[in-house]
Amino acid sequence: MRSERLETTGGHSDRQPPPAGAVCTCKPGRLHVLAACGWPDARSARLGQAPRVQVAEVVRRMGGVADARTLIASTSRRKVRTALRRGLIVRDGKGRYALPTAQAAVRAAARLNGVISGKSAAAYYGWAMKTPPEQPTITVPRNRRVAPQRRAGVDLKWRDIPPEHVTERGVTSPAWTVIDCAKTLPFDEALSIADSALRDRDVTKAELLRLAQQIVSTGRTECLRVVQEADGRAANPFESVLRSIAKAVPGLDVKPQVWIGNLGRVDLADKRLRLVIEAESFEFHGKRWLLKRDCERYNSFGLLGWWVIRFAWEHVMLEPEYVRAVLTTMVRVLTGLPVPEPPAQRKSA
Repeated sequence: MRSERLETTGGHSDRQPPPAGAVCTCKPGRLHVLAACGWPDARSARLGQAPRVQVAEVVRRMGGVADARTLIASTSRRKVRTALRRGLIVRDGKGRYALPTAQAAVRAAARLNGVISGKSAAAYYGWAMKTPPEQPTITVPRNRRVAPQRRAGVDLKWRDIPPEHVTERGVTSPAWTVIDCAKTLPFDEALSIADSALRDRDVTKAELLRLAQQIVSTGRTECLRVVQEADGRAANPFESVLRSIAKAVPGLDVKPQVWIGNLGRVDLADKRLRLVIEAESFEFHGKRWLLKRDCERYNSFGLLGWWVIRFAWEHVMLEPEYVRAVLTTMVRVLTGLPVPEPPAQRKSA
């Protein structure tokens, strides 16, 4: 079906929503998933390809770090070079890019004579997380006095950290960073950081468990829960957050990165219920041949008696209640319990 084009001032209607199939004609190619006016990108619609997105936004959605291959595929080489030149992203090793949050934390710690901690320490180690820190997190001793004007723009914590858990560079050790995040962050955020630390082999599960068991103050239960559920097989924060939601659904027991026969590996699966749960990244499914391959793959799962549930990044990160409702209903379907009305279809943003 051909796309309808509206020839109006500025390339679109300023007062009415675009009709189905219409595309924007204003400055194509410069936009995120949708044009700034809310219309689909005209150039992408014509080519049948995924619209280009902003470099820093791709890195943010991937948890604050991204490999060069993914970043270039989602944007372009030119846009990556431009983002580097403008300081929107920084190099974080060979073929790896990150948001500049770690550098800001280093400067803040030096200014306050403090220790980089929490999510800023996780960013320093290059770990992907659900939401990168908006401000540097710096910890100083409990009795330290810091004038309000000096701590402006900094998430300052007053806490005594054992010297053995502070590195020579003034950052909390990898293991302490994971436990610190487990104590202070929501479960889904802490889990994504713990998964990333294990995935990068900066810590071991045994090391984290020993440290969590030594906690005698508030937060011990939360730390033990995060450590026990952490799994380095999770591919990214998107999958980690989805798993954290699934863990709260009664009757559901999912594992990450499960191989199913000779069909390949899935993001999450409950083998008892024969349920596959996929975290669908737009960047990796924006081409026709990828769509065709996924259709064939999911058809094969269905023919083998597996149910497949798929969620977009926006579902998991912005609408967790919808994800939870879908999974809860799916468990009831598979266990023969009465099923309520399915969750309503979400309106596109």
